[in-house]
Amino acid sequence: MKIFVDADACPVVRIVEKIAEKYQVSVALLCDTNHVLTSDYSEVIIVGAGTDAVDFKLISLCHAGDIVVTQDYGVAAMALGKKAYGIHQSGKWYTDENIDQMLMERHLAKKARRGSSKNHLKGPHKRTVEDDQRFAESFEKLLIKAMA
Repeated sequence: MKIFVDADACPVVRIVEKIAEKYQVSVALLCDTNHVLTSDYSEVIIVGAGTDAVDFKLISLCHAGDIVVTQDYGVAAMALGKKAYGIHQSGKWYTDENIDQMLMERHLAKKARRGSSKNHLKGPHKRTVEDDQRFAESFEKLLIKAMA
């Protein structure tokens, strides 16, 4: 088993590494050439910049039983299709039961934005210590489940 992180602008990389190291599970951080990362623990895989290049590389590398950390519902859906586990940086697990609804909500939100004269987004809220704790607890539970 391996953990793959869609690491472009991912706020939970260090949390993932800390927990993975505790359980001696290897981690691969995937990023494009615009977000070069370094790590003392993880393998860093740098992919050429391009639309969805990191996403497709991550999916090509992951296998059944691996864990994928991503905020991209499309990547999560493809990971689930390969029988991998998926988790959002909020700590929410992607499952076969919730992914279709999440994809539909994303589609409807995109459609609404296109139809609106206001096309700017506020962006995510500022990350808190509680957000990090919630993710860490959820991620550790998922890792234990995946290892079972």
